Amino acid sequence: MTMELMYLTWVSLFTGVMWVLYILNTIGVRGLLDTVGYPESPLPLSPWADRMKKAHSNAVENLVVFAPLVFVVHLSGTSNEMTTLACMVYFWARVTHYIVYTFGIPLIRTLAFAVGFACQLLLGMTALGLM
Repeated sequence: MTMELMYLTWVSLFTGVMWVLYILNTIGVRGLLDTVGYPESPLPLSPWADRMKKAHSNAVENLVVFAPLVFVVHLSGTSNEMTTLACMVYFWARVTHYIVYTFGIPLIRTLAFAVGFACQLLLGMTALGLM
């Protein structure tokens, strides 16, 4: 397995478990039946849990871009030290984004997102032979 695919696996696993804490908050706030049901007027989540849910949605939206780029780099044979580094940095940018979004730290959240976006651009440009 290439390092790019390893980091894609880590990003996917991390994205796959992001929901756990905000669902626990949902159960605590709304109760189990309203959590698994469709209540008419659901109680709002705690602010941190709401931000965590938004960070999870953002991670899913960006995984849709990141994963194909990793596969294209892998399948096209354009993998190199820069693409490996980009995948590693992307993973840590997503971890940072999730944590700082949860704690409501806007500037660092935006910087973490921008770093992840730059990593996606680097992967795409490398796959296209532009880097």
